Amino acid sequence: MEAPDNEVFRDSIATIDEKGKRAWVFPKKPSGRFYQYRKLVSYSLLAFLLLAPFIKVNGNQLLMFNILERRFNIFGFPFWPQDFHLFVLMILIGVVFVIFFTVAFGRIFCGWICPQTIFLEMVFRRIEYWIDGDRGAQIRLAKQAWNKQKIKKRVLKWSVFFLISFIIANVFLAYLIGGDTLIRYISEGPLSNISTLISLLIFTGVFYFIFAWFREQVCIIACPYGRLQGVLLDNKSIVVAYDHKRGEKEAGRAKFKKNEDRPTTGKGDCIDCFQCVHVCPTGIDIRNGTQLECVNCTACIDACDHMMEAVNLPKGLIRFASEDQIEKKTSFKFNARLKGYSAVLFILISVFVGMLFLRNDVEATILRLPGQLYERKDNNIISNVFTYKVVNKTTSQIDDVSFKLTSHKGTIILVNKSEFSIPKQGLTEGTLFIEMPRSEIKEDKDKVTIAVYSNGVLIESTKTTFLGPRSYK
Repeated sequence: MEAPDNEVFRDSIATIDEKGKRAWVFPKKPSGRFYQYRKLVSYSLLAFLLLAPFIKVNGNQLLMFNILERRFNIFGFPFWPQDFHLFVLMILIGVVFVIFFTVAFGRIFCGWICPQTIFLEMVFRRIEYWIDGDRGAQIRLAKQAWNKQKIKKRVLKWSVFFLISFIIANVFLAYLIGGDTLIRYISEGPLSNISTLISLLIFTGVFYFIFAWFREQVCIIACPYGRLQGVLLDNKSIVVAYDHKRGEKEAGRAKFKKNEDRPTTGKGDCIDCFQCVHVCPTGIDIRNGTQLECVNCTACIDACDHMMEAVNLPKGLIRFASEDQIEKKTSFKFNARLKGYSAVLFILISVFVGMLFLRNDVEATILRLPGQLYERKDNNIISNVFTYKVVNKTTSQIDDVSFKLTSHKGTIILVNKSEFSIPKQGLTEGTLFIEMPRSEIKEDKDKVTIAVYSNGVLIESTKTTFLGPRSYK
């Protein structure tokens, strides 16, 4: 069964033609009120993204995702492998927040906050407008033969794109290995760090491919968020929407005619100028309703408002609205669904903040050496051998660290040392013996508590299992 003519758009995506080949999108340069707001938001976020790896908070990098060493800094808070539960909780908070925001306002994150959109629309495409011209000029240039003018423009654009991709790759690497490390590698020169240079060139190639060729396909094909949107949206969600009631009316949309008494003809306010289509960065027609490809960038709102103003019709034919607002003229309500997500989000954030403040700056792990049983010594002393690992999450070295058994009478003997230091944002590990009188052992597996001191001040405590003889009374 064939789809109705007005539903054909659902059978394919705007960036693929009838033959299944890539249909290149040449969006018109946007302008207007919302575009100015987007530029303000985008360039603020761009500055943050570019500077975050080089900003320090209490000696910690503001944002760092060192996957190889399993060290993460989130807004200056260091997260180690021992804090993995906090990291997972933070990811859950992010997921719930995105779900909550999508239910309420659709895919606005994609059009206003997503780094992919910001770099593409506010950096690469603006460079393209500067070199190639606006939509019409770009289409003519694409069809033009490879003459001197076209080669000059293509080489200039591709060179600038590659340079910016290289800068983005450097910043991306700074998030992974640390801003200080990247600066050190740069100062040492590329020949001293060939492997890093190769990694940089690979990242540069990936970013160049995405922003120079793949472009909006990331949002349409690769990004799972568009699919998630289809599940989460309902008739009450605020999205970029075309008011079909006003735009179509009884006689449907029609071209504008000067001195026409449009209300008496029954024609809708939509003058079928296609400006909303030409300005769309994903090539869709917003008049077909909410679609997977729409990233809520609001470019169509600005374009439509400009045309409505030009023909002396009320603005807002395309605007932020829900389906219910258009169909039933109802106002936005904070419904039960949003209240439920809000409650879950509040609980998760409360738990996360509580755990964050309760987290210790020093974390000790003491484990019995695998495969080793207890040892009997003179004077009814039972000895167990353990390995220890003490992590220092602060930016200062901790000196004169020692252990003390607090739950039982006994002694702790460090191998080859009596005290030790823990480097800043590092760890110290080694071997120790715990020796206890047999009379202190109540079970064959006793839980013992060990306190960690620095200069006589308690900084951490941990528990481990001590093995002893069975059935001792």
